[in-house]
Amino acid sequence: MDDNAQGQTPEELLRAFSKAHSSVSEEPENDASDPNNAAAPATNTTFDTDEFLKGLDALFDAHVARDKAEPYLKQAMADAENAGDDAGLLTVLNETMGFYRSHGKHKDNQWVIQRALELGLKMGIEGTEAWTTTLINAATGMRAAKQYDQAADLYQQALATAKKTLKPTDRRMAALHNNISMLYSETGKLEAAQRELETALSILEASSTNPQTDIDVASTHTNLALVLLQRASEAAKNKQNRQAQDSGNSDSPETVDSLLDQAMKHSLKTLEIYRNGHLEHSAHFASALAGYAQTCFAAGLFDKSIDSYRQALKVIKECYGTDTDYYRITAGNLAQVEETARAAKEAAGNSKTSESDNNPTQIGNTEEADNNATSPAPPEHCKNDVSPTSDHSEANHITLETKPAISGLKLARAYWEQYGKPMIAEKYPEYQGRIAAGLVGHGSECYGFDDRYSQDHDFGPGFCLWLTDEDYDAIGEHLQADYEALPQEFMGFGPRQSTARAQGGSRRTGVFRIGDFFAGITGYPAAPSNDKPHEWLLLDESTLAAATNGEIFADPLGAVSKTRQGFKMMPDDVRLSLISRRLGMIAQAGQYNLPRMLKRGDGAAAWLSIREFTTNVCSFVFLLNEPIRAGYMPYYKWQFAALRRLSGRMSTVLPDVCEQLETVLRLSSAACFGGSGFGEGGKGSAPAQKQIQDTIEHICAEIVAELKAEGLTNSDEEFLEWQRPYVEAHIGSDNPVLHSL
Repeated sequence: MDDNAQGQTPEELLRAFSKAHSSVSEEPENDASDPNNAAAPATNTTFDTDEFLKGLDALFDAHVARDKAEPYLKQAMADAENAGDDAGLLTVLNETMGFYRSHGKHKDNQWVIQRALELGLKMGIEGTEAWTTTLINAATGMRAAKQYDQAADLYQQALATAKKTLKPTDRRMAALHNNISMLYSETGKLEAAQRELETALSILEASSTNPQTDIDVASTHTNLALVLLQRASEAAKNKQNRQAQDSGNSDSPETVDSLLDQAMKHSLKTLEIYRNGHLEHSAHFASALAGYAQTCFAAGLFDKSIDSYRQALKVIKECYGTDTDYYRITAGNLAQVEETARAAKEAAGNSKTSESDNNPTQIGNTEEADNNATSPAPPEHCKNDVSPTSDHSEANHITLETKPAISGLKLARAYWEQYGKPMIAEKYPEYQGRIAAGLVGHGSECYGFDDRYSQDHDFGPGFCLWLTDEDYDAIGEHLQADYEALPQEFMGFGPRQSTARAQGGSRRTGVFRIGDFFAGITGYPAAPSNDKPHEWLLLDESTLAAATNGEIFADPLGAVSKTRQGFKMMPDDVRLSLISRRLGMIAQAGQYNLPRMLKRGDGAAAWLSIREFTTNVCSFVFLLNEPIRAGYMPYYKWQFAALRRLSGRMSTVLPDVCEQLETVLRLSSAACFGGSGFGEGGKGSAPAQKQIQDTIEHICAEIVAELKAEGLTNSDEEFLEWQRPYVEAHIGSDNPVLHSL
């Protein structure tokens, strides 16, 4: 999808603001609008925002931005900062966010996002259009880096601010709804994504002087087509998985066909608008072509899909170059369609009954350059065995009960030993001592928590193969093809069925560059250095858990193990800073707010206080036991499974906290909602409330005792907020991001 399809980009919204607030410099000796002079803005005691923007526009107009924009932006940051021009600096930071996002430099973008938000707060611009713009850019950068929780929070802040600062028909509101729709799409909330886009489209059509030539209207039609294709693919899967007696399911073949028809209409409308407006040379035209190509692929029109992808690549190359995520993803989509078309022709030659060309399927998102679109789904999705209209025969259907009891990690290792290792020895003998293998990342099997209920999604035979950049350039694509040619069924499992979030650029198995693999999970190809605590603090514990779990089956060069270990080596200053933060939330939620909410009779607020207390205590235990030994707390689904496992180890500190927390959770329903004080009758919730509060105080007392044993405090204060200064006194760095106010 196109992030900023609706008229002005968010970056442009700051220009009027910064122009009114920035100093005007003397006329520079060189014309900054000349791309030959644009790489080095003149250094003055004042900063001229207009000249900066002219120079940046000149770089893009001359199609040299890929090489020259980054040094130009960095110099502009320094100039604005030296001039003390906060408004000008905010403009530069917003432009930089857009550039880094569009060129896939998500690691570099993290500190820019943080700096822009901090600067906006320092300037006190909350409640202004400039703040709304900064929030949108920050959220979109986080979404592109797959930091979805942070992106959702920032988008909601932006929407709340926009409703106060913008009119309902303002095109910038359409841009915001468009961006939020992409977040929903990437996180699998497809109907919500469609609603956001329909809202955006209605705003645009109402505000446009001519919707029939409006490029923003066209882009929104493309985005709607892509979401409808995703919905069609999900509907097809639901049909495929439905039992014969579940006739009430609404995902009928007609629903799938209807969704595909709607997608095609939106795709064709997009191309019509571009042609009406003679906009075929616009950079956004590539997105329109790629969207149409995907729709054609889903409809089985492979030749048209291939032609459209090839046209899209020409436009992308001209406007953005070939060294971008956008070009690589689109090229990967083209290769996938070409391979699928070849397979379909072979199947048609071998079978008169083959109808796979007409089956809806899904390939990766063909988003604009600043989106982390995923690559196509495997060719198998085009075959009859996954057709929305085909049925599984009883002879081929394997139920959970008939499969062997084996964990995903053991299945992956056995699959590697039986098929992966021999394949490499036979076809890549000279790389045998260079290719690493294992299973790491998202998925319950990577944590060792999977069971038979885990096998209904993102499960099956598969493993990861990791290559250095040099080796990937030499054999990566061929090795991926050979990996995909391995038997798809193994030990009664398979073929591996992946959900939308585990496909394309987010796929969990196959061949990867080492750096790209870890960047796909964390946003960083390698762990941040110790002198960049702000980058460490941007990484969720659950993200770090996913990057450091699983098993390495083979690592001849040691490169994967070294990178993985780097993410376990959280700097101690960062760990202590997080421990301090957890102490604050444990005190706030459990010791302070919970009793107050219970006294007020607000059961819902009390329950949420217990949830915050529990999550922060769990995190505290992992951090106090040190990630290098204990690992990180995973996301909520496996939080207690991981804590139970950690608590069972002999060397773990605070091993009995897990059982106490489970007691608190068990009693929470009665304490918060079970008594007459909440209007539900009964004997009252007082006994459960008292037991919970006694347990919380016992946990907090244990925490203080352990802090003293670790040498992190000499205070007996059991209200944990007051323990924070003692812990933070052990932080060696004076970097303000590590310290509380």
